[in-house]
Amino acid sequence: MEHEVFVPVPAQRLKETLADQAKVARAVPGLQQDAGAEPVTGRLKVRVGSHSVTYRGTVRVVAREDGSYTAEGDVAETRGTGSVKLALTLRVEEAEDGSRLVFGGTASADGRLTEMPAEQVASAATRLLNRFAESLGALAAEQPAQEAAKEQEAAKDPAPEASKDAATEEEVGAADAGHTSVFDTEVPPPSLDPLAQDEDEDDHEAGAGAAKGAGGGDLTEDSEPPAEAAHARRTMIGRSAEEVDHAPPRGRYAPVPAPQSAATGSPLRWAAPAAALALASAIVVTRALRKRR
Repeated sequence: MEHEVFVPVPAQRLKETLADQAKVARAVPGLQQDAGAEPVTGRLKVRVGSHSVTYRGTVRVVAREDGSYTAEGDVAETRGTGSVKLALTLRVEEAEDGSRLVFGGTASADGRLTEMPAEQVASAATRLLNRFAESLGALAAEQPAQEAAKEQEAAKDPAPEASKDAATEEEVGAADAGHTSVFDTEVPPPSLDPLAQDEDEDDHEAGAGAAKGAGGGDLTEDSEPPAEAAHARRTMIGRSAEEVDHAPPRGRYAPVPAPQSAATGSPLRWAAPAAALALASAIVVTRALRKRR
């Protein structure tokens, strides 16, 4: 078998693509690769005339010293006992505006392929090689485009980005200098903390002593707190924090209950029984009159 396909890419670039097993696997049309296996390993459905045959196997592409490549494969039918063995040679030659990919070699098959016309088998093989060469050329053409994009990105001036980053850092630093984090703020002690209560009492006594020294003895140690404060203090002693938080207010802040109007509800309360009694009396009288007749 000999066949050649024109590929519109330079010969050197096409050789580099052939040396990459992953790209070779991507170029095989319809190949479903097996996870965790060699690159060119999986299932391939081949259409011959009006029939379709699915094969599973591996194809290995190896570079030779003379610059050509060998492709050896051994595949078997997934729903039959047939198999195909191939040994191909791939050569890349220079051509005008591109290169030529030349295929040569032999293939032997048994099973369902032997039952089909030879012309249809040869047509299917030629179509498969043409599509493989086209896909390989498309993958080879992607490489210079990616390299050109990387060069354009590297050629951009990074100075504006650096100045922008520096300005952003300065703004963040200024904001941090004028802003105090919530984690640095001192947390006040709870209202029922005994230590905080002792500190408040010490501060209060110190303030009272200072006021006494400055004002001439208006405030004394025997002075008692207001009645409402003393009552609130007595009611809070011996109660948990939850009970204090949910306890209803007392004293002047206690809620005033809504007035209940008992006078307006009395007539309505006796209206329903009176109506029921009148209705029952009417029914009794009606039945008595009927019996007399």
